[in-house]
Order: sequence, then C-alpha cells, then structure tokens
Amino acid sequence: MSTKHNPENYKVAAQNKRARFDYEILETLQVGIVLTGSEVKSLRLGKGSIAEAHAGEMQGELYLFNANIPEYKQANQFNHEPKRPRKLLLRKKELNKLLGAIRKKGLTIVPLVMYFNHRGLVKLEIALGRGKNTVDKRETIKERDWKRDQHRILRNRNKE
Repeated sequence: MSTKHNPENYKVAAQNKRARFDYEILETLQVGIVLTGSEVKSLRLGKGSIAEAHAGEMQGELYLFNANIPEYKQANQFNHEPKRPRKLLLRKKELNKLLGAIRKKGLTIVPLVMYFNHRGLVKLEIALGRGKNTVDKRETIKERDWKRDQHRILRNRNKE
C-alpha cells in the first residue's frame, strides 16, 4: 500500500477496533464521505464514533448508517443530526462491485477508520467482511494471546 493512501500517516478521527474481531476482512477500500461543516469541526475535535456503524444501500447509493458524530456546540442553529445517514463517495464500478457482494454473497460493509488525509479531507476506510461465528472468534483470541506470549518470551530472552 502506498504511503499516500495509508491511514496511519494521518490524523485518525474515529476508529472501529472491534471490526477486525467480529468480521473476517476480505477487502478494504478508501472512500470519501459527504459531511456538513459542523460535522467536520466536531471530528477535528476528536469526537465521533463508528463503532456501531455499517454501510448499506439506499436509493441506489452507498450510505453510512448509525455513525455518531456529536453536535458542534458553536454551530448553534446550523447544527446537524448526530446519527443521520451519510452518503459515501466512490466510483460507479466500485459501487456496483460492493452492492453485488452484499446482495448475492451476504457480506457486510464495515467502516474501519475515519481519518483526515493529506489535504485535510475526511476519508473513510471501509471493508467488505463476513461475520465470524463464536468458534472463529475463539481462534482469534488464542492467536492474539500466543503472539503476546511470543513477544514476552523474546523480550525476556533479549534482556538476558
């Protein structure tokens, strides 16, 4: 992945840490998102949550549902609704591919990270994922614990 589109290089506005645990990530994609001015200002303050959010189809377009961006207090009467559906911006070919996957294969579009890119625009990294069942989640926990133990053993070995 090039450094230009790498979200680790930018200011993260909101992150969905649980998504990789609950879903088997098949493919990721960077998309734009339509926001109002008060939403952008609220995100710049570090407020906002995409932990319970998901993307879906509405009127032939892709929208982000249930993402919480709290009201910006200084906006007064020009404020926004915190959990309104927000339109995602992507190419027609990508849109058709994602919509086909969620219709036919029963996959889910999950937001992973919302961040500001090098131009100061809000971008969203979404993933096409398949929900994990309990057995898969237990396997993920075992793997994570084993890696933690490996790092601990190696760190102790290097100190000696």
